Amino acid sequence: MSERNIRVEPIDRQAVEDQEVEIVERKGIGHPDSICDGVAESVARALASEYLDRVGEVLHFNTDETQLVAGEAAPAFGGGEVVDPIYLLIVGRATKHYEGQTIPTETIALRAARQYLEETIPQLEVGEDIVVDVKLGEGSGDLQEVFGEDEVSVPMANDTSFGVGHAPLTETERIVLEAERRLNGEFAEENPYLGPDVKLMGKREGDRIDVTVAAAMVDEYVADLDAYVDAVESVREFVADVATEHTDREVEVHVNTADDYEEGSIYLTVTGTSAEQGDDGSVGRGNRANGLITPNRSMSMEATSGKNPVNHIGKIYNLLSTQIAEEVVAEVDGIRDLRVRLLSQIGRPIDQPHVADVHVVTDDGVALSDVESEIEAIVDRELADVTGITRRVIDGELTTF
Repeated sequence: MSERNIRVEPIDRQAVEDQEVEIVERKGIGHPDSICDGVAESVARALASEYLDRVGEVLHFNTDETQLVAGEAAPAFGGGEVVDPIYLLIVGRATKHYEGQTIPTETIALRAARQYLEETIPQLEVGEDIVVDVKLGEGSGDLQEVFGEDEVSVPMANDTSFGVGHAPLTETERIVLEAERRLNGEFAEENPYLGPDVKLMGKREGDRIDVTVAAAMVDEYVADLDAYVDAVESVREFVADVATEHTDREVEVHVNTADDYEEGSIYLTVTGTSAEQGDDGSVGRGNRANGLITPNRSMSMEATSGKNPVNHIGKIYNLLSTQIAEEVVAEVDGIRDLRVRLLSQIGRPIDQPHVADVHVVTDDGVALSDVESEIEAIVDRELADVTGITRRVIDGELTTF
């Protein structure tokens, strides 16, 4: 029996897959909110790595308040221009002085942001199309002992907060998540007219799934309206093909539904992101830690990206609860739907949550008592290795949005 406070009980609803209506959203990596998430997280990883290299430990920092102010652009077939650049402000706290060392935190942040933007939005010229600024106040300077040479000490929770995770993903969730990743992966590599600002909204009513896609097209690679129409159709066909890999339900895909070809109003951009033209962004306003926005599920409002991965519950518990849910579903037979909620108490070791609450929908013919002890053992095991989340975040193995 675990000494941790782990509770396993039936969930108070149908499995999401069995509900009549389901809504799922994902904001792609080029969406203004996702740009902020991505920059904040890349800066956080860079700072953590730099601290480890310089002093052997991760010092206090947070960069989860990054903001984007949209610019202005004049897209045109064959290539337009950015008229007024996007403004990105990296805001947070970072330890700049420790044991006689001065650590150039703002330089580290700017370098990490530039590298991330160049890799993620290649059409965006850093310094011309987007201006990046950084304002990092001084951190507390407290040393966080995470990776000692002999033993790993367990940090104390920085806050009284909670994280939420779920598994398995429904068919609609898998379609939305996989379609965006593959559009911004293999599809974009072969079709450069597709910008990284791709947003998908999935709606399932009964056994019918509708996927609405907003896909920013890059004007340099679109010669005229006919080429644009062809590009839209190619995106639609690709998403429809991805959907058939995850469901036998009827699926209909809609792309750029606000277009008005007669009026010449289409989703054409210079840089591949709506941030160039009036769409602002903030960290934590988009995807949750599992990469989706899921109103049928319990969710935390915490911004995961940019937070310190050592003891910041808003990051660690959202990632850990998702990992626990996935591990339980992978290892225990007979689970239809599962939700994990982890609650911290400030000053308490993060491997000892105030409560670890697991809600389960079992398959027909499977009683909760048949699987309860297995679930509790996995939760206990994953909590015992909570500091592993920190290392995986710093190494870039876990995504936060």
